Parts: sequence; C-alpha cells; structure tokens
Amino acid sequence: MIRIGLYSEDRTLRTLLSSAMGGDFQILPAAEAEEIERLVLSGACDVTILDLKSNLNLVQPRIEFSRRMLAARLPAVILADDELRATAFELVRAGAFGYCRRPPSIRDLKSLLSRAYVQATQGESAPVKREAAVSPAGCGQLIGSSRQMQQIYQMAYKVADLNAAVLVTGESGTGKELIARAIHSIGSRSSRPFVAVSCGAIPETLIEAELFGHEKGAFTGTVGAREGYFEQVDDGTLFLDEIGDLSLFTQVKLLRVLQQMEFNRLGSNRLIPLRARLVFATNRDLSKMVAEGQFRQDLFYRINVIQIEARPLREHREDIPLLAMHFLSRYGQMFRKPMEGIDAEAMDVLLSYNWPGNVRELENVMQRAIVLASGATVCIDDLSISTPEDEGSDFADVVDIADYNPAGSFERQLRDYKVKLAVGAVRDNNGNKTLAARSLNISRAYLHRLIRLAEPGVAAEAALHDQRLAAEA
Repeated sequence: MIRIGLYSEDRTLRTLLSSAMGGDFQILPAAEAEEIERLVLSGACDVTILDLKSNLNLVQPRIEFSRRMLAARLPAVILADDELRATAFELVRAGAFGYCRRPPSIRDLKSLLSRAYVQATQGESAPVKREAAVSPAGCGQLIGSSRQMQQIYQMAYKVADLNAAVLVTGESGTGKELIARAIHSIGSRSSRPFVAVSCGAIPETLIEAELFGHEKGAFTGTVGAREGYFEQVDDGTLFLDEIGDLSLFTQVKLLRVLQQMEFNRLGSNRLIPLRARLVFATNRDLSKMVAEGQFRQDLFYRINVIQIEARPLREHREDIPLLAMHFLSRYGQMFRKPMEGIDAEAMDVLLSYNWPGNVRELENVMQRAIVLASGATVCIDDLSISTPEDEGSDFADVVDIADYNPAGSFERQLRDYKVKLAVGAVRDNNGNKTLAARSLNISRAYLHRLIRLAEPGVAAEAALHDQRLAAEA
C-alpha cells in the first residue's frame, strides 16, 4: 500500500480521494502546513500531493511550502487549476515528480502516484512495483514522465533483448527513430552498430542494391562490389524508416529475407545470414494500405510482431515543459547563448498550442526562440507560432494580423472590432488571459497579439502604417 500525504484545504477533494483511490493507496489528508510537514518528517507518507487551489490568499504560501517539501527529496505530485498551470510546471522543473490537472482524473492520478513511488524506491528489489513505472534513464534521448511515455519505456525494456521485429508507428515528428535507438541502447546489441535508413529517401531503382549490396558488374555503372545495409549492420540494429513507402516489388524481396533469415547481394548467389535486429517505422496506416492493396498483408504480419505507438505531442502535453527546457539548454549551448528559462506567458502558449509537427516542431520553435530572444529568458514575443486556432474564431482574418494590409475600411474596422473584443474579454475575466482566450474561442497567443494592438505605441504605429498605405494608394 502506498501512503499518500494530501495537503489541501478542499474538504470535497479530501473526501473524494479518500474514497476513490482504492485499496492500493492510503490517503493521509492534511489541511494545515504544519500537519503535512509532520507527516513528511516522520516518514508517515511515501508520496505527497500538493494542491494549488486557485485562491489568491493561499497560492504563494503553498508555493513556498512546496519548495520546502521538494528540498526534503520526498516525491511530490502537484494538483493545479488551469490558471496555475505555469506555476505547477515551475514546481515540476524545481523537482516535483509531475503535475495533474484539477479536478484530477483518478486513473491518471493513480498512475502518476505509482510512478512517483516506484522512482523513489528504485533502490529496493521490487520487480512487481518496477513494472508499474520505468525510469527514462538509459532510454537514449527520450524525454518525458507522462503515462504515454512510461508505456514506451516499458515496451522498450521488454523488447530490448528480443530478436522479434518491432514496428514503431506514429505521426511525423513524434520521435520514432529515438524509440528505435532507445531499444538498441538498452539491449545486448548496444555495443554493435545502429544503422538508420529512410526507405522513402532512396530511389526505387537503387533501394534493393542499397539494402542488400551488389557485386561488381551487377548492373550498369557499378565499379566494384559493395556491402548493403543488411550486411554493414552485422549483428547490430537496422532501423528501416518509412517502410510504407516501399514498392510492392521491394516488399516481396524484403519478405523473402524475413522468412528465410538470409539474403544475397545483387549479382551473387552466395547466401548471407541475416544477423541484424530489425526495427521498422511508419507514419502511414499500414492496415488501410493492406486493405487497398498498397502493402502486402504477409509482410505486414512479419514486421508487426511487436508494435509501439509514438503518441502525438498534443496527447501528452505535460511533457512539453521538460522537452522545451531540454531544447533550451541544448541549443543555448550550441548557439553559445546561455538561456535561463521560459517565462510563464510563453510556457502557457507552448502548452496551449496543438503541435501538428509534434516534438520536431517544438524543437524548431525553441531554436528560433533562442535566436530571437533579447535576454536570457524566452518570452511570448520570441515564439514564432502560427496557430490554427488563430483563424478558428467567427471573426477570423483572411491573413495573419502581423501581415495586415488594409485595402479599405472594412478590414480596418474588422481588426479594430477584434481588438475591442479581446480587451473586453480580458476585462470581463479580471485580467485572466487564459479564460479570456477561452471565452473567445481563440488561442492565447492570438489574444496577446490583439491586446498588443490596443497598446498606445503599437496602435499609433499601426495607424501611421494605415495612413502611409492610403496615401500611396
């Protein structure tokens, strides 16, 4: 049983968790700081839940207390309203294990608490508990503590030493190659070569020679014999990316290799044993391609022995702060421009964005932000994000507001009306921009740009721009 110290003044929350968490968790509620501190120092709890309820009189003392608990090295999980999400992630960066939205999903909270407990007790020999959560340490460059990432870590450890084929699926930019590298790095083949091949990047006329190699004179233009990727990797790991781009002819060749576990170079009859571990990846729906006759069903069964799905970033947003800070540190050093952090408004935009390009897009956004940042902290104006939500409201622009070029009075009146709506929404929500953006059904980044146009200096500049264009016309 995991003992949970719950620090919250919310009586309803304390009652709910005490009854809903089940027999694997013992909830020890505390409404006062002294009470939860006594539980922590006496060793009566294994993990703490720190509730950052949106109460202006309690938030700052709760944050200060949270920092003291984190300094005591006891794993802590933060509960926070949307308004305090940036603060919650600041505590996560300071050492808290994770963050859960308030009101919490009981399933997600159980998972988060279990992972926090397992990480804290990793020194103990508890194989059953270790199955509940796996540390990302040793999983290559994979980053994240979310439930989705935990599932990937677990699968990577399970299949690392198996010789079965692995198929990694997911949208572009989700880190499929990183998953393949993680499987290689934690397995018994880690000291052997890892070769990544993008099937879609090799011309159809050369793919067979690139994979299997060729002998001298095998086809026009060959100067000498050459080892293919299957031979070069030896007993390491061969990662075949975008497997769905292979032609049906090449699929037949690959299927035979997987069935016979041997291959031969073009122009040779000598069979070479297949010793490599194979990991495949695709961003396409292979099941649909099989139904449409674009992908061989027998090959699909051969490569889909074990499937790992790389989830899109929008489905595990809680990992965004960790990823963003990783890229901030990495590219700050690369560009010789040390960065200290990301301010709350900028982080809120990162968390609100839908990330169609997934982690790869986040990486690019952070690179640009570091280049554009005038100081050591990334702010909202440094983020070059054009969100689909910017055009999602009923008063959407035909062009982005930054590229506004008034052809007449209608466009200008429309812009001014949108600015008026944005300012009024912020006023009606007592200055809370998150709630204001939500009430208008637009992104916070777009709301910020509208508010900027309401500032005297920006408004004057926009007016001069309008006058200049009108004079030129």
